[in-house]
Amino acid sequence: MKVTVQPSSLSGSIRAAASKSSMQRACAAALVSGATTTVINPGHSNDDEAAKDIITRLGAVIEKAGEEITISSSGVKPVAEAINCGESGLSIRMFTPIVAMSEKTITINGTGSLVTRPMDFFDEILPQLGVNIQSNGGKLPLQVTGPLKPGNITIDGSLSSQFLTGLLMAYAASNASDVTITVTNLKSKPYVDLTLAVMKEFGLKIPVNNNYESFYFDKNEAVNPSNRTYTVEGDWSGAAFLLVAGVIAGPITVKGLDVFSTQADKAILQAIMSSGGGISIEPTHIELRPLPLKAFHFNATECPDLFPPLVALASYCEGKTVIEGATRLTHKESNRALTLQEEFGKMGIKIELQDDLMIVHGGTGVRAAKTHSHHDHRIAMAAAVAALKAEGAVEIEEAEAINKSYPDFYDHIRKLGGIIH
Repeated sequence: MKVTVQPSSLSGSIRAAASKSSMQRACAAALVSGATTTVINPGHSNDDEAAKDIITRLGAVIEKAGEEITISSSGVKPVAEAINCGESGLSIRMFTPIVAMSEKTITINGTGSLVTRPMDFFDEILPQLGVNIQSNGGKLPLQVTGPLKPGNITIDGSLSSQFLTGLLMAYAASNASDVTITVTNLKSKPYVDLTLAVMKEFGLKIPVNNNYESFYFDKNEAVNPSNRTYTVEGDWSGAAFLLVAGVIAGPITVKGLDVFSTQADKAILQAIMSSGGGISIEPTHIELRPLPLKAFHFNATECPDLFPPLVALASYCEGKTVIEGATRLTHKESNRALTLQEEFGKMGIKIELQDDLMIVHGGTGVRAAKTHSHHDHRIAMAAAVAALKAEGAVEIEEAEAINKSYPDFYDHIRKLGGIIH
């Protein structure tokens, strides 16, 4: 699908979409809790749908009632021989240890860029926990046979915290006792906080967090998960694009975001304030308005998904914006560092890559251009936001990539007055 975004002025109010980070974790926690969960404000992105499909294949039953869903589970009891994670990096990394809780041999697969992402983490770690695993040279498909037996292990957290998320869930659901997961080089700590918060919400066993260097499951702690209601919070990852759109082309108001959230991408607020963007944060909403923007320095190591909206913001900031954490972008839906450099280059924005730094030369004007999403949802959204005050129309090829995380994105921009064909 090709989308054309015309220069536009935005106004009005919009509610942020449901967080897929929260939604997918809730699906996993509902499955392993062995109870019944009512989920309010469930997401419907491709990643959310993949997570729901996975847990039904692992034994959960999902019923939809209006704007809510009910997940009934008696634990991990697979009813299928395979699961497919779509293009969701969180799903593959979180659900693989959960799949390994079963004695049944399960094949784990994915689609698109996920089949090229490295999965040799599991080849190294799962056999230490009594799990038999076969991979395709460290990539998908994986074939896993459990049951997983929690033990003392050390893992490398430099590639993604999502591997730790899956192990924490599986250990808790397996009633791990007097064992420790030691972690080196952990990245994206706020996402670990989100995982632990969801686990607590679902009554799962919570490990002692030793400054993110180790997680100890006490032998004396016992929990009894019970039926519950869980509300999926608004998505800071998707809302980051709305917030940037507001300071570029507003004024707009964004509702439905928890300013006390543990989501890493809440840090977009810091970046906007550093750029001089017009922003007012209220208990129930956030107001955005255009003001003269200046270059800023921002460390996105803990929140690498913010790079695309940060680049869109930096394009309108006078001077050289420096964003740290570029090495975190290699194994995404695309190599985002190179993709951002290429696609924003088409729009006249020069981006330099120096080791872990991305330097964006902003304030030079965003040109009309024909761009390509590279099948990456965040690249498509970044291009669309940058187009709002461009010198002419910006075309985006493979624009349907947004369905992975934020299928309502173009509709939301249109509702605010954006001209999108």
